Amino acid sequence: MLKAFIKAARLRTLPLSVSGIVLGSFLAAEAEMFDIKIFVLALVTTIGFQVVSNFANDYGDGVKGTDNKDRVGPERALQSGAISPKSMLKAIKITSLLTFIIALLLIYTAFGMVNINYSILFLVLGLASIVAAIKYTMGDNPFGYNGYGDVFVFLFFGLVSVMGSYFLYTKQLDYSLLLPAVSIGTMSTGVLNLNNMRDRLSDATSNKRTLVVKIGSTYAKYYHYTLLILAFICSIAYTIIHFESFFQFLFVIAFLPIIKHLIVVYKNREPALLDPELKKLALSTFAFAILFGLGHLL
Repeated sequence: MLKAFIKAARLRTLPLSVSGIVLGSFLAAEAEMFDIKIFVLALVTTIGFQVVSNFANDYGDGVKGTDNKDRVGPERALQSGAISPKSMLKAIKITSLLTFIIALLLIYTAFGMVNINYSILFLVLGLASIVAAIKYTMGDNPFGYNGYGDVFVFLFFGLVSVMGSYFLYTKQLDYSLLLPAVSIGTMSTGVLNLNNMRDRLSDATSNKRTLVVKIGSTYAKYYHYTLLILAFICSIAYTIIHFESFFQFLFVIAFLPIIKHLIVVYKNREPALLDPELKKLALSTFAFAILFGLGHLL
């Protein structure tokens, strides 16, 4: 049973989920305000949110019948029968509670009892993250089934993750941080879009109205190109604004496999063949976060 839950946690999604935290932490270190305790707690909290989301997706798609024989990606836990709906629902509740407790510890470590307003703000963000993770596919009107998953990923994986983590350290915001936050957000959204391109036919059959189902495969490709090109433009713009040395352009290395990825997407005619590209784009996003951060720290 434990092995089934570990598989359902989808560990391959975790590097992508922490990319924003890693980048925000590097930029805080550049400002000489890094704190290892905040970093560890922020990582664990984010991983908790991601696991809750993965469990909830498995449960929501499983009970709705979206995960069926027509699904292209890896077989899910409910779909295979490895975990019952009741057990998965219990795991969602337990993981949500544990993640919320760790989030409270993170908030206290960052703000103590002094900055109450900041604590309340991040408490609300924490609750919103858990609710959004669960409501993505669960409930009567999940937003992932109505084409709003892209908005969720962009906001929470990009803007909230990068700018929120930076704020935990520094207690202040530089609004130029929107640029790298948008880069992480659009790259993360690109991973979701790729997933939805792969599953377009089965999603349409199951009445899962993702953005790809709504706009079709041709426009989904144009959307994909736009997301990743925008990520590059924003990262270049931030580097130019804060330019001090050419080490800051280290992140360009991470875009080399992304260029190859875009060519693969352009030539693709069989959605199932996009599955390996998910891991490549996710790892490229994680590499971008590290290289971008290192470039500004060196």
